[in-house]
Amino acid sequence: RNAMIAIGIIYAPAFARVVRGAVLSVKSEAYMEAAKVVGASNMRLVRQHVVPNILAPLIVLTTVYLSSAILSEAALSFLGLGTQPPEPTWGGMLNIARTYMEISPWMAIFPGLAIAILVLGFNFLGDGLRDILDPRLRER
Repeated sequence: RNAMIAIGIIYAPAFARVVRGAVLSVKSEAYMEAAKVVGASNMRLVRQHVVPNILAPLIVLTTVYLSSAILSEAALSFLGLGTQPPEPTWGGMLNIARTYMEISPWMAIFPGLAIAILVLGFNFLGDGLRDILDPRLRER
């Protein structure tokens, strides 16, 4: 649990930087100025214009960061710095299987495959969501 909190703290500034950049990009659009001139409140601007326009990149970024966090947790557990036994983690399972590689290689194959499939799944999910949610790609 502490490892995931630490990983979340590590990724939070990068996530916040992307959110800030997306908000500033949306804020500089002409329709935002038009909505202000018409008299829309700040909450309405955020709810109607900012959030819908930054949602797609945030969802994609979340899937990418989630797969990176899974790899980070597995690496920390493999090195013995993450979740400690007896809590099972895939990185911990790989660390234990390292000593038995010659006599039972399947002990390392299945946790490694689980990590790879999960990370690839999140990356493909992010790619698919980007294709669906990005209006520039929808026009093609």
